[in-house]
Amino acid sequence: MEVFYYLVFGVMAAVVAALELSKRNKDRINTSSSFNSFKNNYLLVFSIMMAGDWLQGPYVYYLYSTYGFGKGDIGQLFIAGFGSSMLFGTIVGSLADKQGRKRACVTYCIVYILSCITKHSPQYKVLMVGRILGGIATSLLFSAFESWLIAEHNKRNFEQQWLSLTFSKAVFLGNGLVAILSGLFGNLLVDTFSFGPVAPFDAAACFLAIGMAIILATWSENFGDPSDSKDLLTQFKVAAIAIASDEKIALLGAIQSLFEASMYTFVFLWTPALSPNDEEIPHGFVFATFMLASMLGSSLAARLMSRSSLRVENYMQIVFLVSAASLLLPITTSVLVTPSKVKDEGLSLTSSIQLLGFCVFEACVGIFWPSIMKMRSQYIPEEARSTIMNFFRVPLNIFVCIVLYNVDAFPITIMFGMCSIFLFVASILQRRLMVISEKPKAEEWSPMKERNSEVDPLTL
Repeated sequence: MEVFYYLVFGVMAAVVAALELSKRNKDRINTSSSFNSFKNNYLLVFSIMMAGDWLQGPYVYYLYSTYGFGKGDIGQLFIAGFGSSMLFGTIVGSLADKQGRKRACVTYCIVYILSCITKHSPQYKVLMVGRILGGIATSLLFSAFESWLIAEHNKRNFEQQWLSLTFSKAVFLGNGLVAILSGLFGNLLVDTFSFGPVAPFDAAACFLAIGMAIILATWSENFGDPSDSKDLLTQFKVAAIAIASDEKIALLGAIQSLFEASMYTFVFLWTPALSPNDEEIPHGFVFATFMLASMLGSSLAARLMSRSSLRVENYMQIVFLVSAASLLLPITTSVLVTPSKVKDEGLSLTSSIQLLGFCVFEACVGIFWPSIMKMRSQYIPEEARSTIMNFFRVPLNIFVCIVLYNVDAFPITIMFGMCSIFLFVASILQRRLMVISEKPKAEEWSPMKERNSEVDPLTL
């Protein structure tokens, strides 16, 4: 492995460690012991849930290929997963609001365990069912847990600013440290112990079962709107009217969709960008480096959100612009440096520059997650939180399906350019959100119930 990989990884790890160890009192939020107990319980469960998800990710494509399926068949399986998340996401989100977020989190565990079990079958139809179940589980993972956390946080009358601490730690652990450890553990199971490509899915099912047991034993139930007067269709209408009638919610949904669409597209693009002539690159090590960059971003976000004088809406404009610039690097390097058609022995200068740019983008991803969570907690009404959050994912899933279907139809530079445009538009929308949401500080941190009163007429 080239020294450059070690150098980037080492520098990233040193910066993350320095940031965490150098936190001063002004960078910390003073909390209560009861909140710390609540926060630690949620972080434990969320980290276990993310371990169940991260263990599977690196081996899905590889498992399908070992069963003898080609690129086209595998692409259809991936499209089924995103399509399932798009079609069923709003339904399970509405059910979570009405039937209970704890039940939805338990359902996530059960559905994802069933999805893992299907990986033992080489039958295409069985694998397709597994992808559909996986899409449903993904919708629950990115809506039900956050909805439960916010509702429970407010029910226990904890300070609103303390939410930012939980969000940043959840991203630091779940999307950073746990992702790295899961990748190493999966590699240990498959390569070192030679248990085969199904082993990470079995391990994921075990983690999910453990997490489900903790949820059942320690979590209380909470609801969005448990009233019997609202059926599923009414829940959809309430969510749709909330988005259409409140510009802040609509802007937030557009911003989230644009950023996540770029992020998921990047997942498919970074490998061909770093190895344009099929050079051998250490995928696992590069992935771990990206996750370290994400941890760096979440650590920065924790510092930013600990300052009550600095609003999320302000600094996220800069984050979107920086992320847009970072994904322009493949286009810039292709213009300034003539692309080589010869397979290099190691990492080329162009790929080295792009790797650094991609680390910057991943750091922006680390800042994005806790920041968007914080904005969602402020603007989305409680009674339809999970439903609205899954509505936000509909355009995202449509776009990702289109990209997957046409991944070979456009040059990679065009795809990166499109992502940069999306991120630039997100920065413009973020600017608009900042302008219309500027309020006195007392209003900014108003309790959830007071904010929900603004949308009460929608439920009539």
